[in-house]
Amino acid sequence: MTSVPIWISGPVRSGKTTALIQHLVDWSNLSPVSKGEKIQPAVKTALVFAVNADNRQVLMPAIAQATTGKIIVQSTTPLGFFEDEVMLFWPLALKALGLQAQFPLRLRPETEQELAAQFWQTAPWEDLQDLENMSPDRWVRRILDLLQLAAFGGIALEDLPRRLEDGLGELKCDRAIAETIAQMLMNWRDWCLQQGLLTYGILTALYWRYLLPDPAYQGHLLQRYQGVFADDVDSYPAITRDLFEIWLNQGELGVFSFNPDGAIRLGLGADPAYLAGLQDVCQLQALQQDFSLSLGAVMGQQVVAFVSGETFELPEPLTCLQTSSRAQLLRQTADQIIEAIQSGQAQPEEIAVIGPGLDTIARYTLIEILTAQGIPVESLKDQRPLNSSAIIRALLTLLTLVYPGLGRLVDAEQIAEMLVVLTHQRLPSLVSAAGTIDPVRAGLLADYCFQPHPEHPKLLPVETFPRWDRLGHQATTAYNNLLSWLDQQQKGSVQTASQPYLTLNPVFILDRAVQEFLAPHALNYDQLSVLRELMETAQHYWQVDERLRQTQTRHPPLPETVGQFIQLLRQGTLTANPFPVNPNGQPRRAVMLATTFQYRMARQVHRWHFWLDAGSALWHGGGAVILWGAPFCLRDWSGEPLTVEDEMNNDQAQLRRLLLDLLNRVTEKVFLCHSDLSVSGQEQVGPLLPLVDTSTPLVDNDSKAQSEQVDEANPDFVKV
Repeated sequence: MTSVPIWISGPVRSGKTTALIQHLVDWSNLSPVSKGEKIQPAVKTALVFAVNADNRQVLMPAIAQATTGKIIVQSTTPLGFFEDEVMLFWPLALKALGLQAQFPLRLRPETEQELAAQFWQTAPWEDLQDLENMSPDRWVRRILDLLQLAAFGGIALEDLPRRLEDGLGELKCDRAIAETIAQMLMNWRDWCLQQGLLTYGILTALYWRYLLPDPAYQGHLLQRYQGVFADDVDSYPAITRDLFEIWLNQGELGVFSFNPDGAIRLGLGADPAYLAGLQDVCQLQALQQDFSLSLGAVMGQQVVAFVSGETFELPEPLTCLQTSSRAQLLRQTADQIIEAIQSGQAQPEEIAVIGPGLDTIARYTLIEILTAQGIPVESLKDQRPLNSSAIIRALLTLLTLVYPGLGRLVDAEQIAEMLVVLTHQRLPSLVSAAGTIDPVRAGLLADYCFQPHPEHPKLLPVETFPRWDRLGHQATTAYNNLLSWLDQQQKGSVQTASQPYLTLNPVFILDRAVQEFLAPHALNYDQLSVLRELMETAQHYWQVDERLRQTQTRHPPLPETVGQFIQLLRQGTLTANPFPVNPNGQPRRAVMLATTFQYRMARQVHRWHFWLDAGSALWHGGGAVILWGAPFCLRDWSGEPLTVEDEMNNDQAQLRRLLLDLLNRVTEKVFLCHSDLSVSGQEQVGPLLPLVDTSTPLVDNDSKAQSEQVDEANPDFVKV
């Protein structure tokens, strides 16, 4: 008896995930069936895929509740599965590659970027800049992304030159440049494998090239998992279809949910067209939307037709909040949210502010205005550089005083900030503000008691300041406590004539500093998150450093590596998010700020939407990010470079999918927030402008002008 695979197709919020869980429940109720000589396990095991970790956190409790423990469920994501399998079957990969046995260590993206930049120092950047004028750092990121795209598409690096040459014909990418890029990647891959280092791109390539075709490995897969269930496969890479077909070819059950208007990760490694080919061997289950659930079900198609110029009127105009400048727009958007919440029209968790490019200025401004009124705000997946946090800057400055040779990385201004931050958080439970240094006293101490030195910068005793008696007892005590702590770290180190510097791993120093100065129990959610991110980044950085010390004969001393770590974070490098950021997998009861991509990937739904910068050109192409080389790493690529017409059609299709998706995720109101001028002072001419022009104004012009005059006169008005 064979199982009939199921293909569940439908738009957003049509019940695809619920249907997938129901098929899993039905399968769990079936008794195992013998297939020839194959022995079926007493308890079946299902392999369940979610598109990312956040979706998985929501999916798994629902599955656990529905199946009530009748079967074993192994949940994962595509990338997580590739990594786990490569680690588990590492000996098979070693045998195929002929490498020496050592346990692999995965590189996080920020470490991958730094090591690759060092490895490619002698690369012909001038030739690549002739192709497109960008800095070497951006070229490094672009080439590393190409490695991952090729792996997702099941494309060997040896085949890349032809695809690069054909796909980038309009950029005059000749065979020599294409072969140079491919050779850089092959050299980088080989070096990483020799060190036992794995990036996402390398481990994915190992999986599809060496494990997936191996009959012995396929046998292990079928023995471990008797069925595969995958949610939202329109956002999966091409090689997952090859994986799923292992079960389908053996008559095992496969259940897949697919949104024809999804493709959120198209351009980032997903290949929805190739995954859609699975439906040819599946039983189709088509789902429709409930018209009572969203605005999209009622008017989504009409809005899309209007924006594309196919129709000239809407059944129901949307509401527009329009100003002249973006600063006024941010202020009035926040005021409208405040009014709605304070009047009881909506709760904070029912409101989302969404934009195709929600920049730092907008996030900061909205957060400051709303939190000042006691309204909580959650900035969804807000990937800001670690160095943007004062706590992180203070801890990095502290490292320059602990380890020698880092004096060129610290100045008096940074010392003053450190004194304020690390003493302001101390002993918050005491009634008095014991142990705090305010900015004025911190500036004086930095000017008089900080001794710069390229090798041994240090803080001098407080008496070095002639008027130290004017500092006060609290500031003096806090400063002396910091000096005492620094002295303890130095005395606790092992120093010899051949190695006269602190040998203790910086992760321990950072942990001690957090425990001593930052009182973790008194930190808020965002501060704890950023500290966790720092500690995870530091732990990984020195894991890699330790591995390289084992495999390389020449390696810089520890203080030099500490300096490289400090510089890496100060450059504004984005680090991987800590896990789990939210242990419950649920958003906080707060107004949500998110980019369109983040919002769609998180599968959020709200009563009210505020579409920020509705007239912006960033809505072109649906606000999507297309990685360099993504179009010609798809399985159905024609072999020809994209024409201007192709790009326009792709942009229109992306915009259509975005509008349908967002409208299907709002249940009551959409406010189009539009300013005549962008943040740079340019006139806004985006694709949603016709929608803005036909919408109903939220306030009349006289009221709007009066409000803007009041804002300009208000000393609390946020300038942008």
